[in-house]
Amino acid sequence: MSIRVMLVDDQVLLRTGFRMVLAAQPDMEVVAEAGDGLEALEVLRATKVDVVLMDVRMPRLDGVEATRRICERPEHPKVIILTTFDLDEYAFSGLKAGASGFMLKDVPPAELLAAIRSVHSGDAVVAPSTTRRLLDRFAPMLPTTAAEPRNKELQRLTEREREVMLLVAQGMSNGEIAARLVLSEATVKTHVGRILTKLELRDRVQVVVMAYESGLVRAGGGGAG
Repeated sequence: MSIRVMLVDDQVLLRTGFRMVLAAQPDMEVVAEAGDGLEALEVLRATKVDVVLMDVRMPRLDGVEATRRICERPEHPKVIILTTFDLDEYAFSGLKAGASGFMLKDVPPAELLAAIRSVHSGDAVVAPSTTRRLLDRFAPMLPTTAAEPRNKELQRLTEREREVMLLVAQGMSNGEIAARLVLSEATVKTHVGRILTKLELRDRVQVVVMAYESGLVRAGGGGAG
């Protein structure tokens, strides 16, 4: 079954380019397009979509608020925020709003396709090293009032789970974490699953955000303490 993709961008030329790339894939189809966030919300009411490629700066309703509203809906599609380096703060807000990841607009086609497949499969991790760099840059913008209650939540984790969470937040893949801790990838995946369950998080992107909010990871990528 094909991955049903929606393109949301106010630039028709960009949508055309993405559509051409996706149309060449046997496992993907572009089923909807929108020129702004409000139009996207309207289209989604009548169209089944698996993954939304969402621009951030658009008229009427920007991509961050559109993402927030989409992710509040039951059984909502996964959202990938599309951004440029000078708009990283929007991408961070998009992750907080519920996006499963983000990519640069000039991403190579192969990486874009891999990201769509990854998010659709439930991994919800797009370029973890890029996620780390973005959060390093904008960690100072996080509310300091969240640290104490978030630290209490982290007390639910075992020492090993906290260790795994720290490495996830530093942008490591399961394979890299397995090599660092001398564990199997299956064991690491199990630990990540338990972290998500205990902290009531949706995916690894939220793990990264919580790690920064709680102070487990500081700006620059290092662990606290």
